[in-house]
Amino acid sequence: MIPFSVLDLSPVPEGHEIAEALANTVDLAQEAEAAGYGRYWMAEHHNMPGIASAATSVLIGHVAGKTRHIRVGAGGIMLPNHSPLVIAEQFGTLATLYPDRIDLGLGRAPGTDQETMQALRRNMSGPDRFPQDVMELVQYFQDEKEGQRVRAFPGVGTRVPVWILGSSLYGAQLAAYLGLPYAFASHFAPADLEEASQIYRATFQPSYFLEKPYFMMAVNVFAGADDAEGAYLRTSMQQAFAKMRTGKRGKLPAPVDRIEDHIEPALLRMVNQQLAISAYGSRDTVAAHLEVLIDRFQPDELIVNGQIHDIGKRIASFKIAAEILSARNG
Repeated sequence: MIPFSVLDLSPVPEGHEIAEALANTVDLAQEAEAAGYGRYWMAEHHNMPGIASAATSVLIGHVAGKTRHIRVGAGGIMLPNHSPLVIAEQFGTLATLYPDRIDLGLGRAPGTDQETMQALRRNMSGPDRFPQDVMELVQYFQDEKEGQRVRAFPGVGTRVPVWILGSSLYGAQLAAYLGLPYAFASHFAPADLEEASQIYRATFQPSYFLEKPYFMMAVNVFAGADDAEGAYLRTSMQQAFAKMRTGKRGKLPAPVDRIEDHIEPALLRMVNQQLAISAYGSRDTVAAHLEVLIDRFQPDELIVNGQIHDIGKRIASFKIAAEILSARNG
């Protein structure tokens, strides 16, 4: 049995506004809860007009308040942008408001460009403090220790589950060393997926938090009425990635009939490599794609992404994915 979850960046489609994107996130979260998804994660990005989840902890609280039991969390918070204490207080507050429902995934990248990173008032020129910051943050969620002078209120004793996120071997090594669950961003960076999963499992050290490795793999799903519609829905994300590659950030493009007419061949090959961990097409085709990926990488959990322009089609795609995975789980 493989649990399955949702990754939502709150995409802002062309022709729509941020308020609509945030309303779409609530709609999708409620449908995901009803469909059997176990988690609903959102991610921190900055200075991106097509992504509405920049204030991730605020949006997590909003979604948690609009749902009943699905776990809601960050996939993830880009810790170099923040003080560990502030994040501990934010997620301690969330965990107090919504007990046993909040997850905290931590990433090492800034989630933006150099200029925006400076605007975030973070200095990235010094030594890498990510491992130390992770451990500082984790400790804020534990029971108070005698003599501890700095504490997170709320936060102390909430034991918010902390995950390490990554798209390279670094995160796999750190998660294994700290004995934490690990989520790999294979939905946009598949190159190191196989090696990262092997390193994480082979070098995992049991900890207070986790007795054995727990590996989550991200996969894009674009499920339609038939193969043609699935491929058509996928073209929005292909265009978005092509625009990012060329420095032209914008809202999520509308789908197109022939992607080859909109992205030049070399760039399209690069984009398709980035999106290689994807399942798209009809229900049967998506099911076959997912089966191949699961058999090859043996994840402990799948987290499903899918930036689709039309919210109705997007919800339908996530429902199809849930039905496929539920049936596979028996």
